[in-house]
Amino acid sequence: MSGECKLKEKERLDDLQLSGLRIIQDPERFCFGMDAVLLSGFVKAKRGDELLDLGTGTGILPLLLSAKTQCGHLTGLEIQEESADMARRSVALNHLEEKISIVTGDLKAAGTIFAPASFDCITCNPPYMIGNHGIQNPEAPKAIARHEILCTFEDVAAAAEKLLKSGGKFFLVHRPFRLAEIIVTLTRHKLEPKRMRLVYPFADKEPNMVLIEAVRGGNSRMTVEAPLILFEAPGIYSQEIQRDFGY
Repeated sequence: MSGECKLKEKERLDDLQLSGLRIIQDPERFCFGMDAVLLSGFVKAKRGDELLDLGTGTGILPLLLSAKTQCGHLTGLEIQEESADMARRSVALNHLEEKISIVTGDLKAAGTIFAPASFDCITCNPPYMIGNHGIQNPEAPKAIARHEILCTFEDVAAAAEKLLKSGGKFFLVHRPFRLAEIIVTLTRHKLEPKRMRLVYPFADKEPNMVLIEAVRGGNSRMTVEAPLILFEAPGIYSQEIQRDFGY
């Protein structure tokens, strides 16, 4: 694809405000949020690392990480073909075909799609909500992205365990109300939590996101980093968000 982009019906082209990157999205399906942006800033990858993003959606994390890290190659795995197609077209639009690969497939079968222990880093922004409570259409893309309809966190951890090299790093963003379950599940799959940061919408509110780094086969010791505050006041991002994320 050349610099000229042909969008399908209801799609739009968004500027990522980073290295000239742009992404194709469909607001009626699902658009990335602050959680993906924060996760991209939490990832620590080394030069030449092979990185896999589980449930990549429209490819937001591989795109951001292509500019924020020096990974050798980034792969996005996505079960919904329409989202995977948008991700591939965004990769081509940004001329990153040599850097990023998008694979259509189920993360529950990731152990057969990719070779065991073949990645240095894995990222995931998984569905946060348990089951399909309150969902009117379980097949809707937004429901699949937000609720554990097609996969559970257990499935995510199992895939990361199979595909990470020994000492490889797993980075995820999730909701604090599931933190106890998340840590237990990670350790059961030999993914030792090593670093955690809670994200607060305002300094005087409860956290609404948690960023976690786990290491495959790591020793038991975790660092809890200083809290990340999103807003100083309604509509005004904190100095850290402005400085580090450009908002």
